[in-house]
Amino acid sequence: MNLVVKNLPKSYNAHFLEMLFEPFGELVSAKVLYDRVTREPKGMGFVEFENEADGEKAIESLNGKEVQGQELIVEKARPRKVNIWS
Repeated sequence: MNLVVKNLPKSYNAHFLEMLFEPFGELVSAKVLYDRVTREPKGMGFVEFENEADGEKAIESLNGKEVQGQELIVEKARPRKVNIWS
């Protein structure tokens, strides 16, 4: 199950994101998005769980939780739109 995590503290990298979500189950990946120009974190990331039940537990526990003064938004990620013309 893929989750999108919004409103992450700017100090968070993939390692911190992984540590935040590990207690809920086995992770496949954790990724933080960075600005292409400034290379600074955008405050958003993605986490992928091995199974859906673990992802649901993480959403219930972390959505709305305050981390370093920021209220996290954790929700199920929507599939990426593919542009067939590019």
